[in-house]
Amino acid sequence: MKTAKLIVMYPQPADLDEFEQRYTNEHVPMAVEKLAGKTRFVASLITSSVGSKEPAPFHRIAEVYFPSMQVLEECLNSPGGQETAGHAVEISTGGAPLFLIAEVESFDF
Repeated sequence: MKTAKLIVMYPQPADLDEFEQRYTNEHVPMAVEKLAGKTRFVASLITSSVGSKEPAPFHRIAEVYFPSMQVLEECLNSPGGQETAGHAVEISTGGAPLFLIAEVESFDF
């Protein structure tokens, strides 16, 4: 069975310090506590865009893994999922984050 993940891509913040403070101190703990059914949480800080001198269009990308698409959808529709998604939008000072859902196939080498 394929697993699933929620991907949240945050644009470059208008206020970097405020975003980082709220993301680290409020949002990550909220996601850990309230996203029911998750199996893994990866928070990436984007440092550059390959082949471009321009800043990357996204500042952070969060990936939240679930054992199935059904569990992911149940989480998103739960009060904790709705609260966490709303908070992601609230703290994103550079515009609304992009939310994506993906099926996951992993290959280990």
